[in-house]
Amino acid sequence: MVPDVQEPEKKPRRRGRTTLIVVAAAVLGIVAGTAVGYKIQADRPPTPLPVLAQEGLTYPAKAAAKGQEPAALSAKEDTLVRTDGDLRKLLIPKPRGARTASFPVFKGGTMPRDNWLTPADYAYEFTDEAQSFTYDAEKDIRRIAAADFQQGEFKMTSVRLVQFRDGVSEGASDSAVEQQSYMSDSQDGAGYDGDAVKGSGNARYYIVPVENKPGYLPNYGARAIGYRGDVMFDISIFDTHKISKSDIRALAEQQLGRL
Repeated sequence: MVPDVQEPEKKPRRRGRTTLIVVAAAVLGIVAGTAVGYKIQADRPPTPLPVLAQEGLTYPAKAAAKGQEPAALSAKEDTLVRTDGDLRKLLIPKPRGARTASFPVFKGGTMPRDNWLTPADYAYEFTDEAQSFTYDAEKDIRRIAAADFQQGEFKMTSVRLVQFRDGVSEGASDSAVEQQSYMSDSQDGAGYDGDAVKGSGNARYYIVPVENKPGYLPNYGARAIGYRGDVMFDISIFDTHKISKSDIRALAEQQLGRL
């Protein structure tokens, strides 16, 4: 009798921590990451459309009389009215006193270009970029709108809107839950389940334990993760001073409202 072989448990992807003191421009990484993303897309065979799951679909014999047409969904009811447009317009604006960051927020990451990141660029923000790229590809990632803000010398804020193809997979919800699971981990994440964002049944925000290294300023962090429809939002704050819960909560509530 052949014994059952259990697959090793997959750990959630680890998000990188920012380096606030030493900054290097990784030009080679930007070029290589973009090239990898385009090559993978170019090598993919065309995806056939799924077959209809229903048989014998019926339609009205004639159009409804004028004045009896069903009312169109409002923008509040039809989320695609917002998310199928320019996703960048749904990014929260710069916090008061902030400016566009002059260097990448995440170590090994790249700067958003015109408020966009390619899937390869986004994967580089994780510790294991190959694992992250594969995960997002399997979830049928669509696009990433991004903004990086800087306040003062060291306070950095990153905002990511990660959109997946609606109806193909549960990409947004799966990715949000996966990252929330990572943040609950005591070894690499915040070490607790976070606090719920008001007005959402799934979004949570976290205060990350301070990171102290000899010769470096302290590195404080906070993060908020949630989703609405086919878009996951991921907001991170890093600073050399303590970050309050109200700071990250306010950004999360604002971003949730724009979605």
